Amino acid sequence: MHFKIAEEDKTNHRYSGVLAHPTSFPSPYGIGDMGQGAYDFVDFLALSGQHLWQVLPLGPTTVGDSPYQSFSVFAGQPLLISPDLLKKKKLLKEEDLQNIPEFDPDHVEYEKVQAYKTALLKKAHTNFLHTADKNLLEEYDAFCDSNEFWLLDYCLFMAGKDHHKGLPWYEWEDGLKDPSPQERKEWSDILKSDVNYYKFVQFLFYSQWYDLKEYANKKGIAIIGDIPIFPCFDSADVWANKEMFCLDSKGFPLEVAGVPPDYFSATGQLWGNPLYDWKAHKQDGYRWWVERIRNQLDQVDYVRIDHFRGFEAYWAVPYGEETALNGKWRKGPGEDLFLVIRQALDGELPIFAEDLGIITPEVERLRDMFEFPGMKVLQFGFEGGESTFLPHQLDTRNCICYTGTHDNDTSRGWYENTTEQNRDKIRRYMNTDASSVSWDFIRTCLGTIAKYALFPVQDLLKLGSEARMNVPGSPSGNWTFRFRSGLLDKGMAEGLKQLTELYGRFG
Repeated sequence: MHFKIAEEDKTNHRYSGVLAHPTSFPSPYGIGDMGQGAYDFVDFLALSGQHLWQVLPLGPTTVGDSPYQSFSVFAGQPLLISPDLLKKKKLLKEEDLQNIPEFDPDHVEYEKVQAYKTALLKKAHTNFLHTADKNLLEEYDAFCDSNEFWLLDYCLFMAGKDHHKGLPWYEWEDGLKDPSPQERKEWSDILKSDVNYYKFVQFLFYSQWYDLKEYANKKGIAIIGDIPIFPCFDSADVWANKEMFCLDSKGFPLEVAGVPPDYFSATGQLWGNPLYDWKAHKQDGYRWWVERIRNQLDQVDYVRIDHFRGFEAYWAVPYGEETALNGKWRKGPGEDLFLVIRQALDGELPIFAEDLGIITPEVERLRDMFEFPGMKVLQFGFEGGESTFLPHQLDTRNCICYTGTHDNDTSRGWYENTTEQNRDKIRRYMNTDASSVSWDFIRTCLGTIAKYALFPVQDLLKLGSEARMNVPGSPSGNWTFRFRSGLLDKGMAEGLKQLTELYGRFG
């Protein structure tokens, strides 16, 4: 069900909310999940008068733990499954949750969490195989039936990875690397137990997520999801749909994704994702993309597409390059793709466009043709002279103003590490002594003409660079931020509510 925060979409309604990935929520199990910490966060949003909650991609992460590198663009992250909710479903027992390892309360220790939670999920699956709960069994069957278009590929892929000790699919033997229908059936039989386990895990994820989403929607809060434009090379998406990507006869990419030198890196960013064969997608009626967006809008209410400019033109780097310097711009599908998606979804495209970086008039035309809100980041506005990101330079209401994003330093961290010239401009522009500079940023963000105002939870908590979510180009140490229970208290909620009302963002 898609939830709208306002039917009068063309009116002057203004909204605000918080960017917080579920992994950051308080939890005794080493990582935030869809349990009590998530529900407490939704309650805080409602109490503080917010209407938006933005998350990062929710898929199962690969090496490096980045939510933007996932084993599937359709599947959910098993680590977000709440053990407490499994106990309520009688899939785990009280004694299963007695000996919790000592986890870092401020950072996710992914390897440690992975080992602990996988053991719990295996126990839950064993209990499920012996359950007499008919409703649970019927819910499981219904989930498998309605998600068959991606679920079977994903589960066989993950079972195949386990069988090959985690090796990427392009290093498997030919019979599973590129299986014929008969070989696929044979492997499905061989790996049946593991395939069924992965189906069960996805059932758990989606069951808990849909309950959480329904709770948020009933509180008047819409969820903004996030999807990377390109899937990971070692993913079920590429393995099961090789014909939709630019691969050679052995399954390796001809070119890979990235961006040229930019704000974050002098040599560009080399992401390494395989590129789409857009001709093949068009011949297939963009079926894979239609299903992807449909699936996302089943999970969330709005979708932010990361690297939106790649639909107009994308940076293609020869496979094997060590940096992104030697790439070329190649044309994307442009409006053709979104016209097809819009028709398939009955005219509804609740999409936000991540339009940062090298943006051309052609990208802007594509964004504006479908009335996709673009992004304005306040931190960028105060780094130098007159910038289109400065509040007095915003030229449209149809945009999202951020204090910063998951790729930026926290507002306090940015302020502490920028030049004195920039700090002076902040103090004068915001009329502040900067003693609570992250809230100065929040207040300024709320006061812009932007229809949507969003700020990371780290800024609400006045945290510095130690709480940064991601440093682009840095291979390790990212995505680990957690905050402790009780920090988002009633006093903070009341202060945020007063600011939200002051700037007319109270729905």
